[in-house]
Amino acid sequence: MSGANASATARSHLGKMIRRIFIVAAIVISLQCRAFSQNDAVRVLASNGVRPAIQALTRPAEGAIARPLAAQFNTTTVLRQKIDAGEPFDVAVLTAEAIDGFIKSGKILPGSRADVGHVGIGVGVRSGAKKPDIRTVESMKSTLLAAKGISYAQDGASRPFIEKMFAELGIADSVKSKIVLRQGSDASMAAVVAGEAELEITLSSEIMQAPGMQLVGPLPDKFQNYVRFAAGVSTNSKNSDAAGALIKFLTNPKVAPTYKAKGIETGN
Repeated sequence: MSGANASATARSHLGKMIRRIFIVAAIVISLQCRAFSQNDAVRVLASNGVRPAIQALTRPAEGAIARPLAAQFNTTTVLRQKIDAGEPFDVAVLTAEAIDGFIKSGKILPGSRADVGHVGIGVGVRSGAKKPDIRTVESMKSTLLAAKGISYAQDGASRPFIEKMFAELGIADSVKSKIVLRQGSDASMAAVVAGEAELEITLSSEIMQAPGMQLVGPLPDKFQNYVRFAAGVSTNSKNSDAAGALIKFLTNPKVAPTYKAKGIETGN
């Protein structure tokens, strides 16, 4: 082999070695950054009612506070139990009543509380199914009596209002046998998609984003109620500054259009 060829081969091997070193270094740095980011994440416990908006705002929120978010969604009832049991979190976005309760019990910083929005109760059916008439009190009553099954979350924030509506319509006993209760709105809507029930009654924001579901519309005004959501910072948060910044971002009027698009109203 000539000297020129040997030199070229050596340079080629050196180049490959350098590239491999750079690749390995990049992987190591990436893994370190990922580990750091996860440890540095702002932990959020949020109700299913605000999940669509929180998910839509996650990336811009992360950019705004320069921290990743680690969000866990469930019913306020389940998340309240987790917090009472010592679940660590930085920010909670739950029903206003739950947030106020945690402020009283010392689990959320009083000065961190901020209203997020409110959601009305709606009726949903499986995608492609005919939408029933629920525009008036009488049509709502007829639709409920004719339905083959009515599903709603056993632990949902809207359950008391739904059952109050049944009582006021005088049909509580008539519909009792066809009520399908499930733990959480995801499971209750899955029952409708699977054909186990015909109607879903829950927060409109949850129906709008559920796969295989379509929103029929809100309950008649006589029965309509709104579940209000608020946010607060955990008294045990190790990321309190970032947590506070996140709440400011989530309650900034500039993000109101995102909430509205997801079925959540802001303001009074």
